[in-house]
Amino acid sequence: MTDDTPAPHPSPGSLAFRDLLHAQRVWDTALPSFDPASAPADPVPLFHAWFAEAVAAGQAEPHTMSLATADAEGLPDVRTLMLHDADERGWHFATHATSAKGRQLAARPYAALGFYWPARGRQVRIRGPVVRCTPAESHADLHARSTGALAAALTGAQSEVVGSVAELHRAADAAWDRARAEPDAEAPTSARYVVEPAEVEFFQGDARRRHIRLRYRRQGDGGDWARELLWP
Repeated sequence: MTDDTPAPHPSPGSLAFRDLLHAQRVWDTALPSFDPASAPADPVPLFHAWFAEAVAAGQAEPHTMSLATADAEGLPDVRTLMLHDADERGWHFATHATSAKGRQLAARPYAALGFYWPARGRQVRIRGPVVRCTPAESHADLHARSTGALAAALTGAQSEVVGSVAELHRAADAAWDRARAEPDAEAPTSARYVVEPAEVEFFQGDARRRHIRLRYRRQGDGGDWARELLWP
């Protein structure tokens, strides 16, 4: 298509979708204020506070987050998964080491995380290197979770092609049976990871678009944090 070629006329389905999309509204609720001058010197306590406030505000699944990695060609990849912890080491999650994201992290051990809590008009973004935890930590993490988590870890080869839904159901049923019968069963490919933050950004939305963006940047290797405001 050249620059002077007219764009194709949108289909009725596309027009209906566009109307539906444009009818949606953002933050149809009172948003909290955020004074960045009151923020702590370290980003983790602020994350803990914002998480607790999201829970109190009734935010559904506030522990879900987006994890972005890069594949062998350097192309971005993203998916949603659950946060397992946030402490002085960083932000923790788990997956199969043999999954697509596990292989990507082995080749390029750097990632970005994104949290969105619309009940408070807030986002948190984290970027940094990723470290795989020890087998003992990974085992303890998996077995501190639900029977369903263990069953999922025992089901098939994550990210690989499955022949049919029936095959998936057979494997899942067998994994659930084993998880109930052997609650301490080994799942060798299940691994816990930690994103060690180099940057953490806190975004507070504002109805008049005067959004507050506070970024923490690590100074040196494991040094103190620098704080800076960003234009929205």
